[in-house]
Amino acid sequence: MDHKKVASEVVKAVGKDNVVAAAHCATRLRLVLKDDSKVDQAALDNNDDVKGTFKQNGQYQIIIGPGDVNNVYDYFVKETGVKEASTEDLKDIAQNGKKPNPIMAFVKLLSDIFVPLIPALVAGGLLMALNNFITSKGLFGPEAVIQMVPQLKAVSQMIQVMASAPFIFLPIMVGFSAAKRFGANPFLGGVIGMMMTSPSLVAGHFWNLFGMHVSQTPYTYQVIPVLVAVWILSILEKFFHKHLPSAVDFTFTPLLSVIITGFLTFTVVGPVMREVSNLITDGIVWLYNTTGAFGMGIFGAVYSPIVLTGLHQSFPAVEVQLISAFTAHHQGVGDFIFIVASMANVAQGAATVALMSLTKDKKTNGLASSAGVSALLGITEPAIFGVNLKFKFPFFCALVGSCIASFIAGIFKVGAVALGSAGFLGFLSVNTKSIIVYVICELISFAIAFAVTFLYGKSHNQLVNPVPVATSEAEAIEAKEDYVEPEQKQEVSLNSEVIAAPVNGKVEDLSETNDEVFSTKMMGDGAAIIPTDGTIYAPVDGKISVAYETKHAYGITSDKGAEVLIHVGIDTVNLKGEHFESFVKQGQTVKKGDKLGTVDIDAVQKAGYDPTVMTIITNTANYAEVGHKKADEIHHGDDFIKVVAK
Repeated sequence: MDHKKVASEVVKAVGKDNVVAAAHCATRLRLVLKDDSKVDQAALDNNDDVKGTFKQNGQYQIIIGPGDVNNVYDYFVKETGVKEASTEDLKDIAQNGKKPNPIMAFVKLLSDIFVPLIPALVAGGLLMALNNFITSKGLFGPEAVIQMVPQLKAVSQMIQVMASAPFIFLPIMVGFSAAKRFGANPFLGGVIGMMMTSPSLVAGHFWNLFGMHVSQTPYTYQVIPVLVAVWILSILEKFFHKHLPSAVDFTFTPLLSVIITGFLTFTVVGPVMREVSNLITDGIVWLYNTTGAFGMGIFGAVYSPIVLTGLHQSFPAVEVQLISAFTAHHQGVGDFIFIVASMANVAQGAATVALMSLTKDKKTNGLASSAGVSALLGITEPAIFGVNLKFKFPFFCALVGSCIASFIAGIFKVGAVALGSAGFLGFLSVNTKSIIVYVICELISFAIAFAVTFLYGKSHNQLVNPVPVATSEAEAIEAKEDYVEPEQKQEVSLNSEVIAAPVNGKVEDLSETNDEVFSTKMMGDGAAIIPTDGTIYAPVDGKISVAYETKHAYGITSDKGAEVLIHVGIDTVNLKGEHFESFVKQGQTVKKGDKLGTVDIDAVQKAGYDPTVMTIITNTANYAEVGHKKADEIHHGDDFIKVVAK
């Protein structure tokens, strides 16, 4: 890469006088601009050395890649004359004079509380769906499976206990998660949830509390009452921690916090918030029943645009209420939001696949193939941000398929009884009686979105395959030479190999990480590990291509050609090497299992940073396949990521 040339091209694209401040991390330039609309986005999109762009938290970020971004940054600073800044300084500059968005803050709050609960709710919902297969009539004949095979009665009863547990005791899980988010003791939050679901509570019974009739109705399946109760708990706990002497703090802070919260919950907060919760649920169900299929169609048309705003992160809180209402009281049809999300995700995936069949650009084709499959399985960000929005028309064409498919699903009142993968695999979460209709709607969404995108792209080929125009014979010759040179550079011998785990911990898919660059796989495919200890090991035999001064990331080129980026933590570049130690230097040869460095995980977490370790194959496009091991736990040196040569 010609770093000076790339820097000049970036400066030209963003505007020299448009740059307020600049910084860089391990993979990307981070810019604060006066006016984002002045950016020549087409120039950056068509630049082979720019791997992607996106806007986040007031910053315009340009992905260059490890080992190159620091050099490009140096030339960028020289050409623009802007003052160098740290990533932390840049955040302050970006937020200067900007008021925090209360809506997005509330959305993030709900997301932080409910997203960790999704695996438990998925398990419960799918178990419920399994039990429905056993007990529902008309699926495999006039009688239910349990009637045809009476021996399965006990199995069905056990599954029912397993399935209902996450929903009956939902307040306990919400209490734990909410307390963690509000800064209270999570176990005290769990205690509040336990009190509200105690078997001692009996509906229709009352306590006579100083002349007041206090209801003993349990709060099973409820969400909002426990949220408010735990919020009060967090305020009380912080107050007592601050004002009680240390000698009695340990004993009396939990006691006073729980007993005061408990009395307030049963006398005021619980009854009031239960009514609020019921009103919200009733309102959503009423809106669904009133608007019917037309409402579903409109929702299907706007769901993907909502994803662009990030507001969809608040939906799990609503979906939990809908599933709980259906499970407990058979109110409504279940989770109709999941149905719409599935139709929208499949439509965006279909549009991406259609574009893949139209484009002649190898880079776009490779990205579209992986992003399209990901969207069809429920992870739509790579398709939306990496492909469809880049070309614009596929994103809008997909809305047509999503709208029509959601409308049809609304006609047949298709609903989900569990959270899960919002894509073709979503049938596992759908009410058993609606599975066939659901699958048909998914196929309709795919077919319409694919057809509209393909036909529009075919008739507007210049949008998909723009023809470069040379203004002179000299430019034509230069363009030809520039075309041939990359072909020569690509003649590198790559071999299939297995990348080992660089650290001990729990395996996590990249899509689940809290960094858009990694979660959307803009830098390449790979996997993440939530570390259980702080020692980082070399995953391959090779050479250290990049060793950052901040010690939070390493670039290694393996002897077989894989370019591996190990990124320790999210935004940990802000720590400027604090809590990190490195044992290697750039250009050094390492063997698989050699210690690269260490990180104090506890200190990083206390500083407010996510310590997740990402392992990225930055030359993913040069391989036929990149896949990672699916496992809860992994040990350093274990087989982790497999790359298959073309």
